[in-house]
Amino acid sequence: MLRIFMFLAKLVIWFILVSLVLVIVFRFVPVPYTATMVLDERSVTRDWEPLSRIDRNMVSAVIAAEDSKFCQHDGFDREAIEEALEERARGERQRGASTISQQTAKNVFLWQGGGWFRKGLEAWFTFLIENMWDKRRIMEVYLNVAETGLGTYGVESGSQRYFGHSAARLSADEASRIAAVLPSPKTREAVNPGGFTARYGNTIEARIGVVRRDGLDSCVYE
Repeated sequence: MLRIFMFLAKLVIWFILVSLVLVIVFRFVPVPYTATMVLDERSVTRDWEPLSRIDRNMVSAVIAAEDSKFCQHDGFDREAIEEALEERARGERQRGASTISQQTAKNVFLWQGGGWFRKGLEAWFTFLIENMWDKRRIMEVYLNVAETGLGTYGVESGSQRYFGHSAARLSADEASRIAAVLPSPKTREAVNPGGFTARYGNTIEARIGVVRRDGLDSCVYE
């Protein structure tokens, strides 16, 4: 019994140390690959760009679409989590409660899919990046590793794929269409979108003005 306890204790310590090292390294170094990229059966296209070369419209669009409280929370939107749990208890369709920080933690350090174990690891890495990175770095990493289409990762690759130009000069409409694709990049298209994707993109574009007016992206540029 003691041996098992010692083994588990060493395993936990090892995991903590490795996770700390990874978070520190990726605070400064571009993320080379993620588990999602490695497991992708298609040929992967990815282009890392510093946030200074990504149009502010893209930042505003993902905040409008994914996480309007990005600059206010510590990685967890507790109000959204409580609402999601209440919906689950009522047997209703659950709304998304993951913040951009949580999605970044999942995309960089973990794998896709659900389960409480993965959620627990996601919470740990979210806590780490929120305390060891600044909001600008979290946003920069998120926009560079998020899947933006089939075999396409990062908004630079997405911009080149859909619009034929760099993410440095995305219009509000283009940025909104990429943001509309992010929740389901394997089934949605940013070029000539139809139905829900088109309507969702229009809604995001309208919200960009609110993000700018209320300074909801200020932590990225302060």
